[in-house]
Amino acid sequence: MTMVSAEEGPAAGPTVLRMLLGAQLRRLRESRGVTRESAGWEIRSSESKISRMELGRVGFKERDVADLLTLYGVTDEQERAALLKLARDANNPGWWHRYGDVLPSWFQSYLGLEAAAALIRSYEVQFVPGLLQTREYARAVVLLGHGRAGLDEIERRVDLRMRRQELLRRPRPPRLWAVVDEAALRRPIGGPTVMRGQLQALLEATRTPNVRLQVIPFAAGGHAAAGGAFTILRFGDQDLPDIVYIEQLTSALYLDKREDLDFYAVAMERLCVEAEPPERTPEILKGMIAEFDAA
Repeated sequence: MTMVSAEEGPAAGPTVLRMLLGAQLRRLRESRGVTRESAGWEIRSSESKISRMELGRVGFKERDVADLLTLYGVTDEQERAALLKLARDANNPGWWHRYGDVLPSWFQSYLGLEAAAALIRSYEVQFVPGLLQTREYARAVVLLGHGRAGLDEIERRVDLRMRRQELLRRPRPPRLWAVVDEAALRRPIGGPTVMRGQLQALLEATRTPNVRLQVIPFAAGGHAAAGGAFTILRFGDQDLPDIVYIEQLTSALYLDKREDLDFYAVAMERLCVEAEPPERTPEILKGMIAEFDAA
């Protein structure tokens, strides 16, 4: 069994640790032929609580993990200690915890998944992807949704977005593959100066080995993701399923059922085919920047 702890790398945040521990507990339970109902009874809880634990969607009490390990016949002290430490590490708050005053709980879950992902594939129709936004562009986007907020709150929201981007510069960064509708690149968020700076930043991002950017031109007409923006997160551990993230105005959807994953994976592949190839992106961006310079 693979043991994972918070010290193993920058990607091992609390969200993915909960998912890994849950997957290991599920394997142990199934290997012993124990039902979720019986496991729930053992920790003075319910079948649904075991289900949430195994999906990594709740925190872990060490006492509950210890009782489950006993029920599953895990007697080796080293193995028990490693799993109990994993439970403790999984309860540590992520770096985004300090932004709790400006961060809805449903987005905190996404930040944990994003930080743990090995591959982030996103489609954007309205804005430049958050991981590639400049500070000035991000501030303009924040103002669209929080125009009545004070200056301090606005800057904290912008700081949060800039902090997210650090994952692309860490020693073992995830791969980001973004498909962006041409409309998002031509919509003058923040005005011409801000947009020119944003396009220049995207041009520089295309030179980064772990970033791939494609543009869907207006000429493509209707396409595979007419329903709107979405992100597919893939993780380095084979025990963790892909997750589709769809953000809404006041909440978000997290999809991990196989039929949903297959549907969005096919849509993403079609988008990549309908978009201009990645090699064309620098030329497209340079053309847009030239238009700003000529205006």
